Amino acid sequence: MKPMFWPALAFATALAVQPVTAQSVSVQAWWSWNRHEVLPVEEGVWEVVSRVGTSAQDYWCGIGDFAISQLRTSATQRIYVWEGVGPSINRPGRKSVKFALTPPPGASTEKGYSLSVKKPGYNLNAATARNYCYDRFDDPFFRRP
Repeated sequence: MKPMFWPALAFATALAVQPVTAQSVSVQAWWSWNRHEVLPVEEGVWEVVSRVGTSAQDYWCGIGDFAISQLRTSATQRIYVWEGVGPSINRPGRKSVKFALTPPPGASTEKGYSLSVKKPGYNLNAATARNYCYDRFDDPFFRRP
């Protein structure tokens, strides 16, 4: 009976672990240069999840770095705010901004004079967004783990 015990135990363990593995793979986080998570929300829409003290610069850095590093977009590709600051879909209890490479339906895409993550349709090109990653080298808390 001893030889049958180990295969049965291995099979039971595989069944027990499978749902946990499938769940953890379903949403893969990508960490941007400034250590903000970028997660998929739906086809073509991603959210940048906030940390304590996150500003508009941090959200744009996160999505700009993701667009160039992971999506391999060109530097001139426009990135649009799909949905302004609000509750995160993937990280309950945290805030996020949702971005896309296409403008949201019905949103104004006029350029503004300030950096915003509140107005759907507001947009920057990928290179400008990523450049916000390099603006805070003098901040000792910027590269916090």
